[in-house]
Amino acid sequence: MINRRWSAFLIAVGLWTWLIWPRFGLAIWNDERSFAAGSPTAFLWIHALLIGASLAIGTTVGVLGITAWRRSVKTAPAEH
Repeated sequence: MINRRWSAFLIAVGLWTWLIWPRFGLAIWNDERSFAAGSPTAFLWIHALLIGASLAIGTTVGVLGITAWRRSVKTAPAEH
């Protein structure tokens, strides 16, 4: 079982991913190398793939952290 400290870390990684990658996506979208004659370039497609994969991984890690956090609350020993 994952303890609460690791659960919090996983949740933080998931949040960090969603804070950073969308901003990076906007920077890539606005980069002059992303479009040639109005069409998306390989530069844009590769970065879109990397951003999508990173968001999927970050979401999964965050969900695992939330799940572990909730389970740690349910299985915490009762106070006497």
